[in-house]
Amino acid sequence: MMMQKLAAELFGTFFLVFAGTGAIVINDVRNGTVTHVGIALTFGLVVLALIYALGDVSGAHFNPAVTIGFWAAGRFPAKSVPAYVASQSAGALCASLLLRCLFPTHAVDLSGRAPPRRVFRRPLLPLREGGRLLSGLKSAVAQRQRRK
Repeated sequence: MMMQKLAAELFGTFFLVFAGTGAIVINDVRNGTVTHVGIALTFGLVVLALIYALGDVSGAHFNPAVTIGFWAAGRFPAKSVPAYVASQSAGALCASLLLRCLFPTHAVDLSGRAPPRRVFRRPLLPLREGGRLLSGLKSAVAQRQRRK
């Protein structure tokens, strides 16, 4: 059973990093066609899909910070933390390496420069869309709880 949980965490983290970071890379390669809203929606919808697909298997942490947070809150056993973190790290590393192989000439800009001004045309749009996404997720979870 533990191997299933670790495999779910590895796959989930791989898919999250591959899709989310891939959206960032594609946005950069295609000169902003995905947009910041598209990137945010990619991350949000991937998390939504993964929670539905793998939540019952592993708890759908997909992030070492979430695993450590659950452990700190007393909701996750300490003996499972290292295995979960290792599985999540392996999934993220594999996704990053695959993206690096797919886009070998794409360099990461770590200069710390401010984003272009066009990013701030509609600064509240991601909040509005994120609110809609969370509202839909809340409704879906409530329906799922009623069925049980």
